[in-house]
This record gives sequence, structure tokens and C-alpha cells, in this order.
Amino acid sequence: MIAIEHTYISDDVADQFFVCDLQKCKGACCVEGDSGAPLEESELPILEEIYERVKPYLSPAGIRAVEAQGKYVKDKDGDWGTPTVGNRECAYAVYQANGVLQCGIERAYLDGKTAFKKPLSCHLYPIRITHYDQYDAVNYDRWQVCSPACAHGARLGVPLYQFLKEPLIRKYGEAWYAELVRQIGEKGI
Repeated sequence: MIAIEHTYISDDVADQFFVCDLQKCKGACCVEGDSGAPLEESELPILEEIYERVKPYLSPAGIRAVEAQGKYVKDKDGDWGTPTVGNRECAYAVYQANGVLQCGIERAYLDGKTAFKKPLSCHLYPIRITHYDQYDAVNYDRWQVCSPACAHGARLGVPLYQFLKEPLIRKYGEAWYAELVRQIGEKGI
């Protein structure tokens, strides 16, 4: 385990290989699971603000889901998340012609319609953060749907923490990430 400030990071974040392989998994992380994408409370007003700019990037079913359920919902555990279409895919996910799901929020971001790239939990996946009173637990969420990404990352020699450099910096900052890299190097992971 690696400790930095108020975070405890699983060694898996350092020693597991990972690079998304969307042509193989088809964006299954946007569909599988028992609820929508987890949201930080700070992201709720952002979704309110950007929805009209994101809406043209969503599917008709996604728009209906958002308009029926809201731009975000509370799940059975009392946590905030994105609404879903038929208890399946995230309402903000859109099927492309090749069958791969893409985030409508991210598509709007890439077109310069919003400065918000996508929910942090999506950007960080397969890292999941559990918030406790005194610290955050930063863990690798192993899931069968990501097996192609593990194989692809191993072929390319890219550890998970390197693949997720941008969202880790987005969450904890450059100094935190530099300390993570330093400690990984020191441990020889």
C-alpha cells in the first residue's frame, strides 16, 4: 500500500497493466453494473449547468431517461449517480455505429461545448475511490469486462497509474501524482 497525504493507494494501482481496448469491450463499463456512474456531489450543479449543451449528443432514449429521472439520481445506497436507460446503460452514453458506447458529455467536451470532460468516476475507471472520514481509499476495481484492457496494457507495458495519469491529477493534483510516481519507483513496483 502507498500512503500520500489523505490517501491510501492499493499496490494494484502501481503494478497492474491497463489500457482500454474499446474495440473489444465496446464500453461495457457504461452498461454493466447495478446503477449509473457514481457522481461527486460537486458534479451535480455542473450537470445542471451543462445539460442543454450536452443534450444534442445524447440518444433519444438517454434524453427520455434524463427528463424522467433527472440529471442525476440517488441510488439505493444513498449515493449520487447518473440516470440509466432501462436500468442498463448510463443515460449519457451513446452507441456509435460500430457498437461502441461513447460518453455524450465527453463528446460535447471534445467539441468545445463544455469545459467538463466527464464524471470523475468515469475518467478514473477502473480506479474506484472510497471516501472515509479521514482518508480516501484508492483501489483498482477488477472486473471481467476489462480483461481486454488488462491484456492490452500488458502488451504495451503501461501500468494502470500511468494510463490514468490525467484523471489522477484531476482528482489529487500534480504534486500528489509526482509523489505517487516517486514512491512507486522507490518501492520498485
